Amino acid sequence: MSGYQLMIANEVMRGRFRKSFETPEAITSNQVHEYAVDLHGADHRFLSGHKIMVQVQSTWFPVIDRNPQKFVPNIFETKAADYQAATQRIFRSQQFSSHVTLPVMTR
Repeated sequence: MSGYQLMIANEVMRGRFRKSFETPEAITSNQVHEYAVDLHGADHRFLSGHKIMVQVQSTWFPVIDRNPQKFVPNIFETKAADYQAATQRIFRSQQFSSHVTLPVMTR
């Protein structure tokens, strides 16, 4: 099973709702924004040698509808001209420390 990958948890969160589900907000390009994503406790045992992979995507099409990559009032009313290319960045400096917090159980 060398190289085997198993999805343990996943979550879809539109960036427009990163601060509030009631008030969608556009994402300012070339600025650092905080995203806190709860993966809803999934019990899993990572054995010695196992690795954790985190994927950040701007769209999960065709599982989830397409992302126009720009702020539109209603994503379900986007037009072809609304779709554009986008570059996503993950910052990992001391000032902007991306991280994953996992609970650890001991015997």
